[in-house]
Amino acid sequence: MLLTQRRADRVVLHNISWQQFENLLVDLGESRAARVAYDDGTLEIMTPLPEHEYYKEVIGDSIKEIAEVLDQDYESLGSTTWKREIKKAGVEPDNCFYFQNEPRIRGKLEYDLNQDPPPDLALEIDVTSKSLSRFSIYARLGVPEIWCYDSGELKIYQLQNEGYIEVETSSVFPTLRVQELPAIIEQYRPQGRRAIRRAVREWARE
Repeated sequence: MLLTQRRADRVVLHNISWQQFENLLVDLGESRAARVAYDDGTLEIMTPLPEHEYYKEVIGDSIKEIAEVLDQDYESLGSTTWKREIKKAGVEPDNCFYFQNEPRIRGKLEYDLNQDPPPDLALEIDVTSKSLSRFSIYARLGVPEIWCYDSGELKIYQLQNEGYIEVETSSVFPTLRVQELPAIIEQYRPQGRRAIRRAVREWARE
């Protein structure tokens, strides 16, 4: 095991076996603030900062509000640990959702990516740059779409030919320009969470 970087909010370790990764997940348990990502022997453990958690929650809430307005069934599974040993990949997104595949997992409480589909949408908040790129991990897990928020911008990436490309239209909400969400959030942030949710609902109805 080799430690190559340490900061106040993250630690990066190299030469970590899959079994060590699995053992760490058990040791950390489920009631924790830290999140992990594993990419073929490289492990990152990150403790989110308040700003990160704010945008994770407010954008996640916005996705749910839009789904309600558009009458779309969905499932939200937060920072669930998604992993496949054969792919040497594991990640805990800031939030994740099922939309297209929601009927296939409806009511489930346990998931196995060897049998179940991955989430249709993953949300990544990059208020402080992550040391370990998540894209290669998500690609090997087969997540079709990622929304990345960074410095007031929301970008959409879709999986094509084992890699992600930036696109203008989300496959989850194809009728909406979801890149407008950060502007709505910033406009109503001084008024609080309820005001943001009302504004997002009104925007989705237009």
